[in-house]
Amino acid sequence: MSHPYLPTTDADRAKMLATIGARSVGDLFGDVPPQALYPDIKLPPPLSEMEIKAELAALAEKNANLNDYACFLGAGAYRHYVPSVVNAVLSRGEFYTAYTPYQPEISQGTLQAIFEYQSMICQLTGMEVANASHYDGATSVAEAAIMAINSVPNRHKIVVSPLVHPEYRATLRTYLQGRGIEVVGDELGSQGISDQEIRGSPIPRFPDSLIPDDKTAGFIVQSPNFCGEIEDLTGVAAAVHAAGALLIVSTDPISLGLFKSPGEYDADIVVGEGQSLGSPTSFGGPYLGIFACKEKYVRRMAGRLVGQTTDNRGQRGFVLTLQTREQHIRREKATSNICTNEGLVMLAACVYLATLGKRGLRQVAELCYHKAHYAAEQIGKLPGYQVVNTRPFFKEFVVRCPKPPAEINRQLLAHKIIGGYELGKDYPHLADCLLFCVTEMNTKAEIDHLVAALGEAGKG
Repeated sequence: MSHPYLPTTDADRAKMLATIGARSVGDLFGDVPPQALYPDIKLPPPLSEMEIKAELAALAEKNANLNDYACFLGAGAYRHYVPSVVNAVLSRGEFYTAYTPYQPEISQGTLQAIFEYQSMICQLTGMEVANASHYDGATSVAEAAIMAINSVPNRHKIVVSPLVHPEYRATLRTYLQGRGIEVVGDELGSQGISDQEIRGSPIPRFPDSLIPDDKTAGFIVQSPNFCGEIEDLTGVAAAVHAAGALLIVSTDPISLGLFKSPGEYDADIVVGEGQSLGSPTSFGGPYLGIFACKEKYVRRMAGRLVGQTTDNRGQRGFVLTLQTREQHIRREKATSNICTNEGLVMLAACVYLATLGKRGLRQVAELCYHKAHYAAEQIGKLPGYQVVNTRPFFKEFVVRCPKPPAEINRQLLAHKIIGGYELGKDYPHLADCLLFCVTEMNTKAEIDHLVAALGEAGKG
């Protein structure tokens, strides 16, 4: 059969078959049973390209997409407005097809974009150094733990708050397995939150018992935490440092437009999910792992780092810095063999932050904050519903429901509303609760529609 889009000719294929001692392509499948090789598949008749596109579009319309449905689901992936200029820049061929900028003489545009991104992340987090990203927020948390282990000698324990994103904690354990490193603190009813503390407050502040001991290399806390509440980190860094450990803070970068940066609390490493900075939810990826730290730990930091210099004519230029620790040069001695540059997503964050500026980012954060509090206030007035949060929260909050959360969500879908996250999946004592998220994208009309739909779903 002729394949017009394949570059190999019949002569090329015959030569390749002769090289491996095969008479035909069929010989390559000789070990496959005939019934499996040519199964009786009842396929519909062929369609034209135009007809196929129409059929696929009809199938796609069955999805609860974020253009036609009001979305109140967050839990780590957030719908924020993406200015048109972001995609306009991303679509430029020199960025869209760019590879790793190993050769600075032909990669100045990409290198400058990475440098500007790093500079803005440092400003946002209050840190001194930032890299050019990891895969996502979860891998950034894991890499931060590895960095803490490598930075604090003779210690093999990581303490993590139970209110760090559950998937981040799962990824952390995946990264650290087989390394002889102990991860503690987040076991509900065990070394973490006790049953008594759960009864006293469903979303308690991480207990003092989690503060590290002399075996701990790093302490991980998330603020806003998984339930949306702002953790009071005053004094935490001092306690962690007194034990000789590093403080790792996972954060929502949008919240930093409004609240204190982790650097102001003397955090050592700051990580986070950067998807909310100019990228859509995209079915879960690709995302962007934010990673920043104090300069004294820079040589232990995984990921790409771009620096600014001058060339032999005195002109401003950019280069990859500390390359000797990267896997493309000394793989066996690399700081991390799972380091990447999520180039396009990083560029989206860079363009997004540059477009909004400080005032714009603060506006987005304020809209998220006030709209979330309006929604919580209205939902709290509904019979049978209770807003569980007792501390200040950002754009997410927990609601106790009068019916099973899965049933509530099913009824919301009938109103073209994507409901909240079912917390019972990760926190058994919150099995009757939904985690709702409100961003600047949710209008007052959408929020009021949600409240009305919840009221109807909670009856009976």
